[in-house]
Amino acid sequence: MIFIDSNVPMYLIGGDHPCKREAKILLERLVSEKERLVTNTEVFQEIMHRYTAVQNKEAIQPAFDALYGMVDEVYPMIEHDVLSAKDILFSYPNLSARDAIHAAQMKRLKIERIFSFDRGFDELPSLVRIP
Repeated sequence: MIFIDSNVPMYLIGGDHPCKREAKILLERLVSEKERLVTNTEVFQEIMHRYTAVQNKEAIQPAFDALYGMVDEVYPMIEHDVLSAKDILFSYPNLSARDAIHAAQMKRLKIERIFSFDRGFDELPSLVRIP
């Protein structure tokens, strides 16, 4: 099982960028290998937050469509995830709060791999970041 981070669908629908091509190639490979791809509700919130912040709300729906088109399941966040994320933040002070939320949920669900271009996840020895 592989967790999909918010930057993957955003690169896929975005303009020309080196990560766009890489995201497409990796996604095609994961699908062809029949990997189970999952995400969480917080990833959708991140997409809305980012596109609202850059005044590009028209990109929200295409990003949602791309994400829904690639994942097999969307997990809800629960209180345990938030409390665990707090502990992760204190253990890894350079990790962002958003990354800690994903890491906490992934730990609870026993998901060890994440498809993300965010190098912050490399700090966590329990996770393997793709690419």
